[in-house]
Amino acid sequence: MKRTRFTEEQIIGVLKEAEAGAKTADLARRHGVSEATIYNWKSKYGGLEVSEARRLRALESENAKLKRLLADAMLDQAALKDLLAKKF
Repeated sequence: MKRTRFTEEQIIGVLKEAEAGAKTADLARRHGVSEATIYNWKSKYGGLEVSEARRLRALESENAKLKRLLADAMLDQAALKDLLAKKF
């Protein structure tokens, strides 16, 4: 998984600066990111507080774990079906 250079606190801080009226181009230059990155952050973290962003990250990681578990279970089930189909 790709590691980000910025924490949720930093991202939300940058977005609060943008909400306060700072220009996107100036923010991007000051923080060393592209304007597109700031717009992506706005779409993902816009209107969130730090605690909500942490909860979002925890839920995303839990969702990914559950998806992996489901995929493993489905693979096991498919393998068992194939095995049973070959026996008879």
